[in-house]
Amino acid sequence: MRIISGLYKGKKLLFINNKTTRPLRDMVKESIFNIIEHSKIVKINIKNAKVLDLYSGTGSFGIECISRGADRVTFVEKDSIALKVLNKNLNSLQLKRDYYEIKNDVYTILNKNIDQNDIFFFDPPFSSEEYIQIISEIKKNNKFRKNNLFIIHRENKNTDSLEEFISIHLTKKYGRSKIVFGSIV
Repeated sequence: MRIISGLYKGKKLLFINNKTTRPLRDMVKESIFNIIEHSKIVKINIKNAKVLDLYSGTGSFGIECISRGADRVTFVEKDSIALKVLNKNLNSLQLKRDYYEIKNDVYTILNKNIDQNDIFFFDPPFSSEEYIQIISEIKKNNKFRKNNLFIIHRENKNTDSLEEFISIHLTKKYGRSKIVFGSIV
């Protein structure tokens, strides 16, 4: 696993491969960022964005955002093994803490008076549907900016109904995975 572009391009990231954490494949990550940067459907700029990386695992998505100029990334991960690797990945980049924070509970963040975010990345376990409640809370508590982007990584066969919470702009399939791009309007 590596950083694809930006300030830290080519830097290798540590990852874990167990039953609770699955790494975001480089090909899928590269496709996500190509869509963000070049699609006419998705209109958001990573540079200077505030990003909420939920179920962040070892931090591949959020670190890529930092490398590409995001203003701040909040990583949310509760698995202790993934948190250790996430911290090692961030420490290897020698980043100032101004660029990121790490939390282990999204509900604590949503109930605090935090900034609104531009980009939300969800990569929950394929069997979990908790993320739908989190989207609902983000919407209810107005934790998003007017120009926002939700990126959700799910299993290809998943049939979660998200239209009640976000407007879906695009769905891309990659083998066992699918990526849903949407926003709150």
